[in-house]
Amino acid sequence: MDEVVVRRRADGATELRVNGVFVMDDLETSSERVLADHVLAGGAREVLVGGLGLGFTARALLDGGARRVVVAELHPEVVAAVAEGAGAGPFDDPRLEVVVGDVRDVVAAQEPASLDAICLDVDNGPDFLVHPANAALYEDTAIADCVRALRPGGQLAVWSMADSADLRAALSRHVTDVAATAVPVRLQGRDEHYWVLSGRVNRPAGGKGAP
Repeated sequence: MDEVVVRRRADGATELRVNGVFVMDDLETSSERVLADHVLAGGAREVLVGGLGLGFTARALLDGGARRVVVAELHPEVVAAVAEGAGAGPFDDPRLEVVVGDVRDVVAAQEPASLDAICLDVDNGPDFLVHPANAALYEDTAIADCVRALRPGGQLAVWSMADSADLRAALSRHVTDVAATAVPVRLQGRDEHYWVLSGRVNRPAGGKGAP
């Protein structure tokens, strides 16, 4: 069982740690917001988010006009903390549904071609995993499952701590217009970058998949 800690630090920031590993805090949330803005700019209005975190991606989607946001979060402790006001919470919006469970199961439960976008922010990216089992999220089977749930033109966007040639290659096998977008962030007084890797489903309505 994972050890999940949502705590208020001495500097006043709220911090999320899993198994002793820093996941995020609420001082630098620009990349979580960019993840939402990226799919909203592409016209997404019904979105599934993998990973609640401190709620900033979900909040940006709702504030940006999304009609329906489904969030899959593995840890009930995280859901409870955000519901009590941590991070971007609390949420009281009928457009939002938070499901406690593995994002792969939540994606599999979606009707085919029922979503405009899927945003995955479940781990720190394929090269900096908190959970080794999450490596499968960045591989062909999981990407294909996401594509199945997306409408023609739908977007798959993945938050990552670093760019990943392997992930870009995996995305290219299932979606088109694959791009890696650097997001400038300020971390502990240093200028760094996080990344959003994305692509778009290219299939006609009723088609079976991307070329």
